[in-house]
Amino acid sequence: MTGHDMTEYRVARLCDRLAHEDLAELGVRVEARGAGVTVRGSVASPECRAEVLRIAAEELDGLNWHEDVTVCRPGPPARPEELS
Repeated sequence: MTGHDMTEYRVARLCDRLAHEDLAELGVRVEARGAGVTVRGSVASPECRAEVLRIAAEELDGLNWHEDVTVCRPGPPARPEELS
């Protein structure tokens, strides 16, 4: 198995874990690009973000990877919108 194949395998394993473990996080995408891997998306809470990053660190250990996982809190705005 080549290094590229091994990276793809690890990316697929990470995606599977994110989708099927207790986390069941489907809003996160994992992409292998060049020599690195990017984990990006939005999650519902800081705890969920921490869990996504923990799992990614386990699965991508030894690879060059970056994250862009944000916390999205749907709900009403904190203050009324002012229209001009």
